[in-house]
Amino acid sequence: MAKRLIPSLNRVLIEKILPPTKTNTGILLPEKVAKLNSGKVVAVGPGARDRAGNLIPVSVKEGDNVLLPEFGGTQVKLGEKEFILYRDEDILGTLHD
Repeated sequence: MAKRLIPSLNRVLIEKILPPTKTNTGILLPEKVAKLNSGKVVAVGPGARDRAGNLIPVSVKEGDNVLLPEFGGTQVKLGEKEFILYRDEDILGTLHD
């Protein structure tokens, strides 16, 4: 069984961030409140190559929190955890505190 997956080319392995279902005081939140589709970058590939053979690096790095499209990606299961594999250009942006 694989312990670590290193994506190829410009692929990015992402672990989805599950939104909280209730507040610190115990109030249950409706599903629509926390609809932000985000994840944490677990691993990145080396990047793609252009026609001249130059390496185009991936725009995100491990540990980044990113905004994801509602649909797309490839489901990957490693051990008990589930991840999603996206292309670099499919990621909508990075989230900062």
